[in-house]
Amino acid sequence: MHSLTFLTFALGLTLSAPVMAAQHENKEIPLTYPDTKTVDVVEEQFGEYISDPYRWLENDVREDPEVADWVKAENAVTNAYLEKLEGRHVLANSMTELFDFDDLGLPDEAGGKYFYERKSGGQNQAVLYVRDGADGEERALIDPATWSDDGATALAGWKPSGDGSLLAYAVQDGGSDWRTLKVLDVQSGEVKSDNIEWAKFTDLAWLPKNIGFLYSRFPKPEEGAAFQSLNADHAVYLHLIGNDQAKDTKVYATPEQPELNHIAQLTSDKEWVAITSSSGTDDRYEITLIKVDSPKLQTRKLVGGFENDWRLIDGVGDTLYFVTNKDAPRLRVVKTDVSADEPKFTEVVPESDAVVDGAMIVGNRLVISYLVDAKSQLSIFDLDGKALGALDLPGPGQVGGLSGSIKSDEGFFTFQSFNRPTTVFRYDGTAAPTIWAAPSLPFDPETVEVTQRFYESKDGTKVPMFLVHMKGQDLAKGAPTLLYGYGGFNISVLPQYKPAWMAWIKAGGVFASANLRGGGEYGKLWHDAGRLQNKQNVFDDFIAAGEYLISEGITPEHGLAIEGRSNGGLLIGAVMNQRPDLFTAGHAAVGVMDMLRFDRFTAGRYWVDDYGYPNKEQDFKTLLGYSPYHNIRNGVDYPALIVSTADTDDRVVPGHSFKYVARLQALDTGDAPHLIRIETRAGHGSGKPTDKLIEEYSDIYAFLAHAIGLELDK
Repeated sequence: MHSLTFLTFALGLTLSAPVMAAQHENKEIPLTYPDTKTVDVVEEQFGEYISDPYRWLENDVREDPEVADWVKAENAVTNAYLEKLEGRHVLANSMTELFDFDDLGLPDEAGGKYFYERKSGGQNQAVLYVRDGADGEERALIDPATWSDDGATALAGWKPSGDGSLLAYAVQDGGSDWRTLKVLDVQSGEVKSDNIEWAKFTDLAWLPKNIGFLYSRFPKPEEGAAFQSLNADHAVYLHLIGNDQAKDTKVYATPEQPELNHIAQLTSDKEWVAITSSSGTDDRYEITLIKVDSPKLQTRKLVGGFENDWRLIDGVGDTLYFVTNKDAPRLRVVKTDVSADEPKFTEVVPESDAVVDGAMIVGNRLVISYLVDAKSQLSIFDLDGKALGALDLPGPGQVGGLSGSIKSDEGFFTFQSFNRPTTVFRYDGTAAPTIWAAPSLPFDPETVEVTQRFYESKDGTKVPMFLVHMKGQDLAKGAPTLLYGYGGFNISVLPQYKPAWMAWIKAGGVFASANLRGGGEYGKLWHDAGRLQNKQNVFDDFIAAGEYLISEGITPEHGLAIEGRSNGGLLIGAVMNQRPDLFTAGHAAVGVMDMLRFDRFTAGRYWVDDYGYPNKEQDFKTLLGYSPYHNIRNGVDYPALIVSTADTDDRVVPGHSFKYVARLQALDTGDAPHLIRIETRAGHGSGKPTDKLIEEYSDIYAFLAHAIGLELDK
């Protein structure tokens, strides 16, 4: 299933050199924030009395007029401040130019047809195209621009049938995680009558002969609860083409374990369906199999116990290949013959010093993507695990989207780096991949320098960090710096191309990305070192990154801004509380800010694998110790901060950000601005139209630039 997030674009406008931040100390006139009412909510947990005076801001902004009025008042203050910032329009114009290029997505071949997305300059959403043959003439198949007036309705995933005659696709509206599934006749362009609601966290798996496809969904939520109620009772369904959704067959569910999610995948030879079940965000799965030609799609358990990471690569008849961390913290490749009464796993490619990041089978070749110090490498093996060499890559960067099939000698992958947008490569079993699609850029990537350094965290752990800046820029002189981090959920923060970051770099600033513990850059042990009772390591790693940038003279005094999204928004809130003296400005995007109630809304219950359970005493004490909402310090001068969220974010509900900002504004936290920018008709990030991205990042980066002295050309 293909779903592209278009955060890559080219750069045309060069901005002026920065004012040296060592000479800059921003003095702000205190703002008048809206009066936010408080409620008398105090709850006792494990002997602690927890005050929650802004509990009412958890209510859905679409359902509660009082919350809606608060949002309008906060946005009015924020907009009035942002409108006065010099250089904001320069960033907006720059980013408009940055989007002005064609960006091709990873192709999917079916029945000799090649399906792929392309987003051209000025388009809010990517268009899906099809070619008859790899070099055939393309034609537009789906253009989301016709779906809404504001561009906030997106194509959020798609999958062609085996012969390429039909296409199932997902529609995302207003940034929500909910999906509506539809079916298209590829030849005629006719949208068929099939309409499936309440799909979420789903893949699409077509069965042979185009009879239908497997998908995953939740029960219909109660009226008014779609954007806040907990997700439960996920199930895999079979939809037969032409049928009403009410006739869909529930293929796999676990009513005795309503907390489980289930995703169905089909091997490329259409022999087996593998259903991956999970209870949270930790990489511990069960695998259930369905033989495609079995009566009533009967299921059988292959892996139980939720003890290890299991990722299906593909199948060759009854032999299935998996990536697993069983007995291998940095992962390995194994295979099993599922025709056996009791299938056993045998090792194909053993664990190495590098971390397995992904794999695909292309004909009789196994292609494995490894991470080495947060950079991708590609290695080739035969199907018995014999090493056959490596594939050359353009430089340090990130490989993604591995797509291959046992039925073909043709596979595809993408490559990107901080200074290179996504390029699509084709691999046909030879030593050298060829470029299938590459963007035309209005700047030379060689003018942007990417280097990697290692710094020491509080406990002595060596942590890698990328630095990105204009080539020839003397880092010893210091420049305003934007430090980015995430640190959680086994997610590796790899080199990636983002237009806002490039605009910052072109303006003369330095961009830094720290590979904090909690991510997957060094495998399971690195992840474990930054979660649950070890979560403070993540904050220590990020603080140490800031200290390193300043001690090395890369960042002058009053010249450090920080940014994080989602779990990274939590990171920004936590380190602002712990070290307000170190940072001058911050951007906390869609963050998890109330660590005592995160598990009560939508997808929040999945996060206990990384955060712990608020209703368990040991976890509660750890969570309370760093929860951004609960640890704001009265009488301490806080850095300038802009918080961003959206009214339709049903991943991290906006109440997290609302409550956090309300308390930050109400306490004595200094004269620096503490603002919240609340987007409408947007969610956690995916599907956001280009015009909203330009508005958002020109606002936020103008705010950060003003705070730390990055002077933009007027």
